[in-house]
Amino acid sequence: MKIVIPGGTGQVGTVLRRALTAAGHEVVVISRSGGVRWDGRTLGPWADEIDGADVVINLAGRSVSCRYTAENLQQMMRSRVDSARVVGEAIAKADNPPGVWLQMSTATIYAHRFTSPNDERTGILGGREKDVPGYWAYSVEIAKRWEAELEEAVTPDTRKVALRAAMVMSPDRGGVFDYLSWLARLGLGGPVAGGRQYVSWIHDEDFVRAVEFLISEPVEGAVNLAAPGPLPQRDFMRELRRAWRRPAGLPATGWMAEIGAFALRTDTELLLKSRRVVPGRLTGAGFGFGFPNWREAAQNLAERRR
Repeated sequence: MKIVIPGGTGQVGTVLRRALTAAGHEVVVISRSGGVRWDGRTLGPWADEIDGADVVINLAGRSVSCRYTAENLQQMMRSRVDSARVVGEAIAKADNPPGVWLQMSTATIYAHRFTSPNDERTGILGGREKDVPGYWAYSVEIAKRWEAELEEAVTPDTRKVALRAAMVMSPDRGGVFDYLSWLARLGLGGPVAGGRQYVSWIHDEDFVRAVEFLISEPVEGAVNLAAPGPLPQRDFMRELRRAWRRPAGLPATGWMAEIGAFALRTDTELLLKSRRVVPGRLTGAGFGFGFPNWREAAQNLAERRR
């Protein structure tokens, strides 16, 4: 197949490009910084790559690994909404439109939740929730607007899927697993603010297999890309330390996490929001995870990273 990946130069795009190319597909990356160039907002010659393609996987959007200032949040909103809109326009004007459009979304769309997990049918979408910072609602609004652009695009010959992805864990340098492993190896990977908040994740090989599954199966709408075993942050980090043979990790209070996030130019929402997400539609459609449990996943990733 010919698979076009707008925004395919980041960690997730690298994982997909590598695996899909190895599987024999023609993969075309559209990006501001490499491959076929675009600005992420307007139609241009890049749209010719979509005309005649089999699949489009739109990953474009400003990285969430930053301080959540008003300016950065607005850039996140614009980059996601504008890119989804213009990809829809390119598909709509194509003489031979792709059969499938997979649009990246995020598990952050769900509410901050400790009790029952969020699947696509019973999950509660976030908003202005009690006892959480007010700006968290903006992150949820970004996700909702992102998916709205997909839903509202007039592409009758193209099946559309919103990928509500949890953190994709791969051994690549610079990814979230690399960052968390660095903390664990330094002895800093203990519970944060008590560690009750749930962490949802997906192994990189399962992420690729889930994408391939959604390309081939007649599934439409929002789909959670998350392993079926989310777990509290304290347990998540304990298993990661175990994979790196580190017996202990220093805990951190909420204010300590704020200082650390500020120093690393990121935001505590990524650490403190409880994302308890499960893959209801994927498993219901017959998808089987190779790494459903974090212990085995962390061990595999650590071995590949060494």
